Amino acid sequence: MDEIIPIGPSHRPTRTTSTTRLWRQSSSSSRAPQTGATGGYVVKPFDSEKLPPTLVSEIRPFLRKANQIEAESPRVAYLCRFHAFEKAHIIDPLSNGRGVRQFKTALLRRLEQDWKATTPLRKEKSDARELRNFYERKKASNDHEITAVLLEVLKAVVSGIAQESSAAGESLEEKYGRYNILPLHTRGRQQPIMHLLEIKAAVSAVYNVRGLPSVNSDEETTTASDLLEWLQTWFGFQKGNVANQREHLILLLANMQVRLNPKPSVMTKLDDRAVNELLMKVFKNYLNWCKFLSRKSNIWLPSVKQEVQQHKLLYIALYFLIWGEASNLRLMPECLCYIFHHMAYELYGVLSGAVSLNTGEKVRPAYGGESESFLTNVVTPIYRVIQEEALKNRNGVADHSKWRNYDDINEFFWSVDCFKLGWPMRTNSSFFCTKISSPKPITKNSESPPNPSINSQENPCQQNWLGKTNFVEVRSFWHLFRSFDRMWTFFVLALQVMIIMAWNELDSPVDLLDPQTFEDVLSIFITNAALRLIQVVMDIVFLWQARHTMGYSHKLRYGVKLLAACIWTVTLPASYNISKKYPVCSAKDVIGRLCLSQYMVVVAIYLTTNVIGMALFLVPAVGSYIETSSWSVCKLLSWLCQPRLYVGRGMQESQVSVLKYTVFWIMLLSSKFLFSYYFEIKPLVGPTKQIMKINVHQYDWHELFPHVKSNLGAILAIWAPIILVYFMDTQIWYSIFCTVFGGMYGIVHHLGEIRTMGMVRSRFNTLPAVFNFSLVPRSSPKEKKTSFGTFLEKKFFKDLKVERNDIAKFALVWKEIISSFRSEDLISNREMDLMTMPLSTELNSGLVRWPLFLLATKFSTAVDMAAEFTGTCERLYQKVMKDDYMFCAVTECYISLKYISDFLIIGELEKSILKAIYTHVETSIENSNLLKDINLHQLPVLCNKLVHLVQTLFENKVESRYNVTILLQDIVEIVIKDLVRDTPRIMEVVNSSCMAGCERDFVCLFGDYQPELFTSTSICFPLPNDDPLKEQVKRLYLLLTTKEKAMDVPSNLEARRRISFFATSLFMDMPFAPRVRNMLSFSVITPYFMEEVNFSEEELHLIQDGSSNNSILTYMQKIYPDEWKNFKERLGADPKSEEVRYWASFRGQTLSRTVRGMMYYRKALKLQAFLDKSEQREEDIYKGHTAIDQQGQNHKNGQPCMSDQLDALADMKFTYVISCQKFGEQKANGDPHAQDIIDLMTRHPALRVAYIEEKEVMIGGEPHKLYSSVLIKAENNLDQEIYRIKLPGPPIIGEGKPENQNHAVIFTRGEALQTIDMNQDNYLEEAYKMRNVLQEFVQHHGSHAPTILGLREHIFTGSVSSLAGFMSYQETSFVTIGQRFLASPLRVRFHYGHPDIFDRLFHLTQGGISKASKTINLSEDVFAGYNSTLRRGNVTYKEYIQVGKGRDVGLNQISKFEAKVTNGNSEQALSRDIYRLGHGFDFFRMLSCYFSTVGFYFNSLISIIVVYVFLYGQLYLVLSGLEQALLIKTRTKNMKSLETALGSQSFLQLGLLTGLPMVMELCLEKGFRVAFSDFILMQMQLASVFFTFSLGTKAHYFGRTILHGGAKYRPTGRKFVVFHASFTENYQLYSRSHFVKGFELAFLLIVYNLFRKSYESGVAYLMATFSTWFMALAWLFTPFLFNPMGFAWKKIVEDWADWNHWMRNPGGVGVQPDKSWESWWNCENAHLRHSGLGSKVLEVILSLRFFIYQYGLVYHLDISGDNKTFLVYLLSWVVIIAIIVLVKVVYEARRRLSSEHQLVFRFFKLVIFLAVSTSLAVLYTVCKLSVMDMLICCLAFLPTGWGLLSIVQVLRPRIEYYSIWEPIQAIAHAYDYGMGSVVFAPIAILAWIPVVSALQTRVLFNQAFNRQLQIQPILAGKSKYR
Repeated sequence: MDEIIPIGPSHRPTRTTSTTRLWRQSSSSSRAPQTGATGGYVVKPFDSEKLPPTLVSEIRPFLRKANQIEAESPRVAYLCRFHAFEKAHIIDPLSNGRGVRQFKTALLRRLEQDWKATTPLRKEKSDARELRNFYERKKASNDHEITAVLLEVLKAVVSGIAQESSAAGESLEEKYGRYNILPLHTRGRQQPIMHLLEIKAAVSAVYNVRGLPSVNSDEETTTASDLLEWLQTWFGFQKGNVANQREHLILLLANMQVRLNPKPSVMTKLDDRAVNELLMKVFKNYLNWCKFLSRKSNIWLPSVKQEVQQHKLLYIALYFLIWGEASNLRLMPECLCYIFHHMAYELYGVLSGAVSLNTGEKVRPAYGGESESFLTNVVTPIYRVIQEEALKNRNGVADHSKWRNYDDINEFFWSVDCFKLGWPMRTNSSFFCTKISSPKPITKNSESPPNPSINSQENPCQQNWLGKTNFVEVRSFWHLFRSFDRMWTFFVLALQVMIIMAWNELDSPVDLLDPQTFEDVLSIFITNAALRLIQVVMDIVFLWQARHTMGYSHKLRYGVKLLAACIWTVTLPASYNISKKYPVCSAKDVIGRLCLSQYMVVVAIYLTTNVIGMALFLVPAVGSYIETSSWSVCKLLSWLCQPRLYVGRGMQESQVSVLKYTVFWIMLLSSKFLFSYYFEIKPLVGPTKQIMKINVHQYDWHELFPHVKSNLGAILAIWAPIILVYFMDTQIWYSIFCTVFGGMYGIVHHLGEIRTMGMVRSRFNTLPAVFNFSLVPRSSPKEKKTSFGTFLEKKFFKDLKVERNDIAKFALVWKEIISSFRSEDLISNREMDLMTMPLSTELNSGLVRWPLFLLATKFSTAVDMAAEFTGTCERLYQKVMKDDYMFCAVTECYISLKYISDFLIIGELEKSILKAIYTHVETSIENSNLLKDINLHQLPVLCNKLVHLVQTLFENKVESRYNVTILLQDIVEIVIKDLVRDTPRIMEVVNSSCMAGCERDFVCLFGDYQPELFTSTSICFPLPNDDPLKEQVKRLYLLLTTKEKAMDVPSNLEARRRISFFATSLFMDMPFAPRVRNMLSFSVITPYFMEEVNFSEEELHLIQDGSSNNSILTYMQKIYPDEWKNFKERLGADPKSEEVRYWASFRGQTLSRTVRGMMYYRKALKLQAFLDKSEQREEDIYKGHTAIDQQGQNHKNGQPCMSDQLDALADMKFTYVISCQKFGEQKANGDPHAQDIIDLMTRHPALRVAYIEEKEVMIGGEPHKLYSSVLIKAENNLDQEIYRIKLPGPPIIGEGKPENQNHAVIFTRGEALQTIDMNQDNYLEEAYKMRNVLQEFVQHHGSHAPTILGLREHIFTGSVSSLAGFMSYQETSFVTIGQRFLASPLRVRFHYGHPDIFDRLFHLTQGGISKASKTINLSEDVFAGYNSTLRRGNVTYKEYIQVGKGRDVGLNQISKFEAKVTNGNSEQALSRDIYRLGHGFDFFRMLSCYFSTVGFYFNSLISIIVVYVFLYGQLYLVLSGLEQALLIKTRTKNMKSLETALGSQSFLQLGLLTGLPMVMELCLEKGFRVAFSDFILMQMQLASVFFTFSLGTKAHYFGRTILHGGAKYRPTGRKFVVFHASFTENYQLYSRSHFVKGFELAFLLIVYNLFRKSYESGVAYLMATFSTWFMALAWLFTPFLFNPMGFAWKKIVEDWADWNHWMRNPGGVGVQPDKSWESWWNCENAHLRHSGLGSKVLEVILSLRFFIYQYGLVYHLDISGDNKTFLVYLLSWVVIIAIIVLVKVVYEARRRLSSEHQLVFRFFKLVIFLAVSTSLAVLYTVCKLSVMDMLICCLAFLPTGWGLLSIVQVLRPRIEYYSIWEPIQAIAHAYDYGMGSVVFAPIAILAWIPVVSALQTRVLFNQAFNRQLQIQPILAGKSKYR
């Protein structure tokens, strides 16, 4: 865009001298350009949001306030804009910044336009007076923010000079009165939150600076206002950081103060206990670090008691200030400990007034207190190391060993060598060396301004690169053995024992006592020694690159281990051999005789080394003490067991926990070994012995090793799959046992106790009691929670004693829950009326007024029952009271009628009549004479009249007055004449009333003169406009007329599910709820990048195809018809477009949905705080809540109103921060997402947004980038900055999401932190349980306090499609039964993503809530769990609260997500965290860790390898002729063990590992019938096909990532609607991961079928290989089965054309992979370029398997005859070479002839074709080449070609520049085109059959069809929306 040229310097307002005041009106033409005649002024705001990055923070306040006051005072608005222009000109006089010139030009033009227009509007003689008067008016109205801006402008007008740096010395809080939660400025002290006593106490302590020395030597005491500002003056922290941490510290202290028990005597004074609690939590890690490094802590406290608290607060504040400004260093906790250690020492020197021995002056901090000195001198140097090391990662391509990640740099501070850095830090230390020869020069494009402390030196690296620390992440599968060596050793030894037992044909374990057999069994220790030697060697090899940072003790340890392993590896076999040659014992020895051979003695000595480990396992507390102790003996013992590292020590669990998971694993392993022995090992031993005895002399091919004895190849082919299944099937047993025990655990803990609305109805009367027990704070704080049995006992007693105010509290909460359902449009207005419990206090009968959906039809049923009843009154009472709801309905109806009649009837006579009737009825009931006194057969007639009367009253129309009179007369007549048997008695009562009270001259009722009753003067109709009365009439009307069954209310499935779960959770075990004021404070943080905030108007209404009128909005209206109907009922038939946008967005995976859900926490806290205020009666609760709901409450006696007090409590306890990484960039670019985020903050004033600002500043005349973390809130519909903290550079240098969280975490508050993704949701009823959940952190689980608390998730996207349903069920089973069992009893639950809750102070000091190193921490969430566990934290899980979560709904999105998760698990397998967990856990806990993390994915890979090993083994047997020879001589047609192996593999393949827990969880929560039907439906929807395909995804990406890397974040998109994916897109995504492997399996099966001999019939063959055929077909065609409109002919035609275009389009530089096959091919194989040598060699070895086909099949050709020489195979390569030469010739001919000699080229191709055809004809006639030979040749040469292509890809860097590369690429192109065509052909054929497309759509969208949703037109309409 061309820059706007300014008008010229004559029109630029400049100030040259102080005497030239250009503000004043002047006739100078340069000041006031002539722009036309003065006319009427039109208010036109100037854009104050899109500003240049270099100016935004300085001038935006003036432009915003100008827009705000323009209508009120245009001239003052003009002056504000002019002042903004002058500030901009002073900041950037040459307009070099990006966009500055355009902005200044635009603003100058606006000033020119406004000059004359505003001058006549000025009321005063001068601008100064005008501005001053306006300023005084605003000041009087207490508009502080505007007055702050006007004051600065006024000063400039008076002085004539713009204040260049007016904000430099002031914080935003001081300047504009802005604040986050606490208004600590003077004007904010009257805010309600500042009136809280605990806040006053904390503020008083933080602002106590008495006695602190001043930074200026001339002053005795400091002038700082608070402790943090004092630290700022000494250490040079940023003002934004100081303001942020000041509020942070005060809130922490206040929350800890208020929870103290017993309470402090003076609440306004900070108690030492609160300070000590915070001190211990903050410095726990620092003190452990000092202890580990044998250093004394530098937290020195004075002897004067009065100063101790102040000094403690100073140390805490110092740490918070360091942490708040540390940026990326926050991810390195021990680095922060090192910084704090030295700065705390300096702080102590300052406080004690220490004098330097060198200078004789008082000690001052090394880096001084200049502005930003801490950032510049401390943070930036270390940050530069992190940044430069991260750049060496090359975006995940470089090997992990070539660069230091966060862990490597942090672990440098685990050694005493870190103190060699010194303080001030020596920048020439090897720590700062990053293998860069010279510092990075500062150029125009540099990302931060120059740093004098770093760049002043020539080269900071005077030593070599420090290298990796303690661990090296090497890409190798050996990491799995190295990390879990004990497990692999155990399984290998167990396998050896079982083989020995089976080989010796032992019948019972007693036979093992045979001396010879026993000695053979003891040979396992030779294997153990060999495996241990391998493990030690691998440790040394893998740690070789970290040897430079390894301490001497570590090196010595590995040397000793290697020496010991070598000695035992030699000694054990030698002694075994001696014992075999010279046996001591014989088989004839009796069993009881003690017989020890030399080998047994050596084994006994060998085992003594494990005695200590076994003892420590049995007593975990001792082991924990030894590992964490500083005692020398303990250090030595720890040193012998494992390297002494800072983490991974003392992770032992309690004795009870150890016992639980030990019993679990003993049962599991016993089952596994029994099954393996009797079904896998033992059945295979017999055939093996027979095979070993057979001598095969004739083979069907040229046998390369004919002299190998015992048919070793055949034995290997048979045993290999069995061995692999043996190592893999533990995962199956683990899944089965977890399913069973997890289900039992769920039953015990009441999961699924209330599954349906019918159960809710039957148990609803108990809900108030359990609600009061669980969610209402205890009146006695001393009451403690005891056992589970006591919990049930108390709860049952509470069911019998429900207090009135308990009902009122429950009713209020229940009403809010139902109201939230209505606001979310889950229920209609009528359903809300039926489900609400009324709060009115008008009926003082003590009656519980249950929701009407419980009482529906109860009254009419009672009337019919009474009318037809015959018997005694007591029997009638029993029948009515048997149903509590029926009794309540009858009683409430009667009382309500009396209550309404008091308002309706005003005539004295009429009142006396009704009173007499009521008295008669009540007397009859009391005397049990109801059946005698009342004719109940007439009740239905009376009820009909009552229904008409109540309906008329409900309508309340004036014209119905006469009808009311008639109805009342009829009712009284029916009662007196028909209903009451003793009419004279009633008449007597009425007549006596008449005689006593009547003043009119008439005869009594029904005498000679009968007056007309219920006339217009006797009734009050229409009824008065009284809300309680209207609600009562409405309720009575619904009670009498509602016919719906309770089962039908609510009708919405989501509402029913939420109510059921809420009711169930009340019966589950949860901590008692504290009062809101005493609960833990917490924050919620949500990382956000570029996802949808709201659906835009255009996106909602965009019609994608002319043939269809469907849009996203239409789709949602059809898929949520009931909710759309409720929405229109709530807002009218024509709702506003903004509300429609929000309605649609709340049903997608949008940020607005997440924000709405999380803000329910605040709403719940306010209501709970209201209920906590006092032990209120029902009347107080109702009246108080009504008053809060009313707006405009006035303050009384200067005290804040109740609503303000509740807001203050909510602010103190809850904070929500969204980390919108790109918000600044989005706003600058005009992205609508930015405005949507501002709108969210406007709708939710308590919401805060943190973002990273990238700002250009001019340094030396050149722009440089500055980065800042900024916190904003919304005011006046605009974003207002609260805090700004400058960063040392771009914070996103590792993985994006954790870095995004890390920059914003400093703005969170509280002691707990919940992490929430932007595709999650929350519910109001769940938010009420949050304070119970937070109490879990107060309790202890096992031996450690909980540090991460996992919560249950509900997947709300399961109804979109069948795939979404599969993912929903799979995810639900993992987050419920899976995590439930991982947490207890296995004790290995980690952090699996959000919505877990963190102990914030623990993780604040231990490295944060995630790890961020590039690539290795791709699954950043789980590493937080690893880190927490390694640092002796405890991760637990609770199910009584749930949070909503969205998942991907399309196959491609699901596959990308699974690929990302699998990539992450592959990187975990290489990580130091897994290694340390594998070695730090005890044996059984280590097993749990393996099978619940990387083991699941590795076993998925093994299950695929089993199929390949089996098929290639069978291929070897059939092609070599061994199978036929073995069948003839052993007469075994098949082996059951192999079928068992394939069956075990099928268990994983078909998804049963996830299916079993899924079914169990469904049974628990929905019942067996529903679970069974859902499971059958899933199978009909091809769930097994999906899970088989998913297994291939996991196996492919796990293996490839470990070998070659390539792990990366894969954006899946979270679109609500599923779309059709083109064939090209599917081929790109699945070609290498599924299609190639599917073809390979098909080739193997076909060849095996052609030459097999083991199965006589094809049916038996198919039965044996069914799962493999199923896998092959699933891998080939699943992407099209689950592709919407995948079989529509129109789409088929489009896909074929797109596919051909993609295949033909040439690639090159800049051509994206989705545009060209060549670019995609290069990108797909790019990972091989960066692989290590070992990975490349392994890739080549694996590719050699494709040559087996050719080698074996060429000997089965008819043309080869009986020739079995190697020459036949060599001659077959002539064909391969001929094809390559032919392709090369054609390629060269096309390159040279196709453009200019087209005819010659065509003739040449004809000649080639004829030559090939002639060659085939000659072979057919002369050499007898048959058709079968042609088929076999295809089966032989096609795999060989693919194998060659795979190998040349590995060798590509060495051969791609030779001429051979072009034919290779052409052959690769032909292979891909051929594979695509073969896959596409069946799809195209099926597309011809119309029913196929309809059936596919029905399978994919079954739930949509159940809702009668026409999905096919919608999908067709989405074809071009991408």
